[in-house]
Amino acid sequence: MKPLIYPVLAAFSLLAAPLQAEQDQPVVVELFTSQGCSSCPAADEMLAELADREDIIALALHVDYWDYIGWEDPFGDPAHAERQRGYAAVGGRRSVYTPELIVQGETDIVGAKPMKLMDAVERHAEAAPQVALTLARSGETLEIEADPLTDTAGPMHVHMLRYSPMERTKVTRGENAGHVMEHSNVVRGWQVLADWDGSAPLSLTAKNEGDLPVVVIVQRQEPGGPGAILAAARIK
Repeated sequence: MKPLIYPVLAAFSLLAAPLQAEQDQPVVVELFTSQGCSSCPAADEMLAELADREDIIALALHVDYWDYIGWEDPFGDPAHAERQRGYAAVGGRRSVYTPELIVQGETDIVGAKPMKLMDAVERHAEAAPQVALTLARSGETLEIEADPLTDTAGPMHVHMLRYSPMERTKVTRGENAGHVMEHSNVVRGWQVLADWDGSAPLSLTAKNEGDLPVVVIVQRQEPGGPGAILAAARIK
């Protein structure tokens, strides 16, 4: 087993290294996961390595479709499963599974594969930005400004979500029974704020209650589901 240990450690060390990108906009990494999935803890740990990076927005979207096997994930949300199915439809995949990583709305990765993940992140980070996105907080109001940098055509959705930086749960049933599970950047309250066609700059406000970090994503909407993420920004 020893020859396998060092490559794995080296691969995970890549997750801590900042990207050498020419743009300021972070890359979005979504992990579809579940406390009822015995294969998910390794991917959860991998996402935790990304959670504090400024050049990556790492998000854990817990799904509910494994709840029937004995443990109801307290963070599971049918809307997350619906989003994952939308990605599958757009990508021509016939099924959904956990753990699955989606990078910048386009690249899907099965399981915990740090080398493949960082290759995808670096590739998307090197792409020229298509939308300039800025956020400003004023009390309980979030001000959002988006400007097209290219001939970006719609339709696009402007999403807003919050996330809990760390959650810890003692699992008593199901495939992970007996384990205390830790999750980073657990998504809460994902919503679509607006449709945008990119023909003119966008300016809007949204209610921003509480002290959880907030993320705004501008994402192309394809027939059947979400497409490429064109911009993302965060306020912690």
